[in-house]
Amino acid sequence: MGHDHSSSGIFGIFLGFFTGVIWLLLALLGYLGTFLGLIGIVGLLAKIIVIIIAIIGFLAFLIFGLWVFRKVWHLWK
Repeated sequence: MGHDHSSSGIFGIFLGFFTGVIWLLLALLGYLGTFLGLIGIVGLLAKIIVIIIAIIGFLAFLIFGLWVFRKVWHLWK
């Protein structure tokens, strides 16, 4: 594996981490619920969808965050 492969890997992992953070923030700040209301999904279904997206965003944040930490740790070690 060359240097380019390693750097694109960490970039992809960072994008996964960043995407998880964005989805988590959108769910927690209420913007996602507002968007679902605009497209006609309201009530309990909207709350369930927001909770599921928040959980997925949190898991992506944790998993990709750990991968970024491990990659950086091995590169600096």
